[in-house]
Amino acid sequence: MEPVDTRPDPQPAAPKPGERRRARVLALQALYQRELSRSSVTDIEAEFIVDNDMSKVDSLYFRDLLRGVDRHQQALDRNFEPFLDRPLVEVDPIERCILRLSTYELAHRIDVPYRVVINESIELAKRFGGTEGHKYVNSVVDKLARRLRSAEVSHRQ
Repeated sequence: MEPVDTRPDPQPAAPKPGERRRARVLALQALYQRELSRSSVTDIEAEFIVDNDMSKVDSLYFRDLLRGVDRHQQALDRNFEPFLDRPLVEVDPIERCILRLSTYELAHRIDVPYRVVINESIELAKRFGGTEGHKYVNSVVDKLARRLRSAEVSHRQ
């Protein structure tokens, strides 16, 4: 009779920060494509998985961000609109997508510290947004974090 292995199954390794960052980049690009093409989120997700090397991407996080932002878009917009200095339709499309992505993380991914969300939104805006877009995104996301994560923000100050 062979011995039975009674050890628990090993837990999957936690994603590395770089894998999450790459997931955010791809999610932003997919959301931007959705904004411009109005293709279904399912089609865009499938296209991105086929067209990109997902081996160093937290693909579950990518999927959660993409589907979550799509599913909650109207509520996300309502959350950050009070902090805009112009109508939502006048916000640059890439910056609008960054704001939706950041708002989703602040509202639905409390496992991600608010400072990480702010920093990642700034980095995305520097990489993909307009010349001064990162300042605008920073201002909006910072104010939003104070509202959505007030306990966490006040604890860190």
